[in-house]
Amino acid sequence: MGRWLQFRVVGGGDRAVAMGSIDKYIFRTTLASFALVLISLTGVIWITQALRGIDLMTSQGQTIITFLGVTSLVIPALVLVISPIALMIAISHTLNKLATDSEIIVMNAAGLSPLRLFRPFLYATLVVAILVAFIAAYLAPDGMRRLKQWDAEITADVLTNILQPGRFAQLDQNLTIRIRERQPGGLLVGIFIDDRRDPKERVSIVADHGTVVKNGDGSFLILEDGNLERFEVGKHDPALVAFGRYGFDMSKFSNQGHDVALGIRERYLWELLSPPPDDPVYMQLPGQFRAELHDRFMAPIYPFAFAALTFAFLGAPRTTRQSRNFSIGGSILAVFGLRMAGFACSVMAMKSPLAPIIQYLMLATAIGASLWIIIGGVVIEPPAGLMETINRSNARLLRLFGRPVTA
Repeated sequence: MGRWLQFRVVGGGDRAVAMGSIDKYIFRTTLASFALVLISLTGVIWITQALRGIDLMTSQGQTIITFLGVTSLVIPALVLVISPIALMIAISHTLNKLATDSEIIVMNAAGLSPLRLFRPFLYATLVVAILVAFIAAYLAPDGMRRLKQWDAEITADVLTNILQPGRFAQLDQNLTIRIRERQPGGLLVGIFIDDRRDPKERVSIVADHGTVVKNGDGSFLILEDGNLERFEVGKHDPALVAFGRYGFDMSKFSNQGHDVALGIRERYLWELLSPPPDDPVYMQLPGQFRAELHDRFMAPIYPFAFAALTFAFLGAPRTTRQSRNFSIGGSILAVFGLRMAGFACSVMAMKSPLAPIIQYLMLATAIGASLWIIIGGVVIEPPAGLMETINRSNARLLRLFGRPVTA
């Protein structure tokens, strides 16, 4: 471990790096690439999901900070799915960088075995697996249940779903409300209220605009710049009052205390391990509980499987003249096939308790076969005849499009 390794970097001179520094260099490069890919992919998918809620934000009068906070609750669930894929891309990028700079060949010539080279990638994978395990056990279900609670409050809130512009909404017997327009920021314009709930009087309110305010005391429709007419039984003339600001109590129609039935994805890991025997969801869907539980268990295993498969295809030393296209394509197909088979087993696990066992065996086989390839120093390459056929096909395509064929 005290030896020094000399290798050349493209665009630079010779440099001496201690064997321990190689681990740190690969570890940092892999995790930095992983973070960049993870943030990029998660950000793109999150933006597409967040844009769907802009209309809801404007109709509810929520601030942009609240909107971003609510929509960000889905990020842990996205990270849970994207992390293994981001790790595979990061390892591929790091290995390709090392191969382009001829560093893998030099390290191999200096006595660094493929298994030894795999060690810093394994450390990076361990970090990702711990992150995924925490998200699967707590963070993702916590975000999903918070999002469901928020969505249930909006769905159950009559103020949101019944008060539609241009329509007379009967919130209660003998209570009718109409708004002319709903503007961005939750501003209600052209408000008319006809309240006949009290048999001794009738109240009609017309206001220029208003907003819905929710606090600890309840929900209130704050009316501004309007008139109130009160018709009392036995009196011929109504009482007319002009007001600048008036609060109309709407707490009865805003179900803030609405209980939310948690779905399976909103359960923490320990709630899946030992659900109450009388849980109605568990009694109705025991197979989905089983499938979700095993998915949580296998979530931190997938990074190890993806990392091992990627390194098995791309980690062997090759010269710059040897094409890596087949190895890159093979690693993508292997990872994609393993993940799709895992999804299929998750679906079958809802009906069969044997499906999770098959999924565990697939992951163990993928990791075991990859380690065998890494330890044995096996270089995965296509047959020579297949490569000749591919090269001839490429040459024909190049001639067909009029491009010169390079040797």
